[in-house]
Amino acid sequence: MLGPIAHIALIVQDPARTAGFLRDLFEVPVLRRTDADGHDETFVRLGVTWFALIGADVRRERTGDHIAFRVARETIPSIADKLKSSGYEFILSESGTSLYFFDFDNHVFELDSSDQEQELNGLAASSGV
Repeated sequence: MLGPIAHIALIVQDPARTAGFLRDLFEVPVLRRTDADGHDETFVRLGVTWFALIGADVRRERTGDHIAFRVARETIPSIADKLKSSGYEFILSESGTSLYFFDFDNHVFELDSSDQEQELNGLAASSGV
């Protein structure tokens, strides 16, 4: 059986820059350490999940792949205001229930206030899943 996600690793060009962006946007902790193999690591906690930011010179195109976080509906306008005032690109859904934004390495994050989880749980229950 699977448990909760232990962490998510993202390859970024500048871990300190990405960590600072996420820290300032969400007012979350950032930790730095050197692991047992001597690798410098940067971690940011988003929600209940730690994100390991791994430095490498990799260029990626933006795709539809994304990481979505459940948020209260009133969170979306406040984060959109922070992004806008800092000059960062974002997309607000027409319904206003989702906000998509991008880090410096084209990772896509979604803030979702829809009832999709409840809908899927109901569908799974009726399907016997």
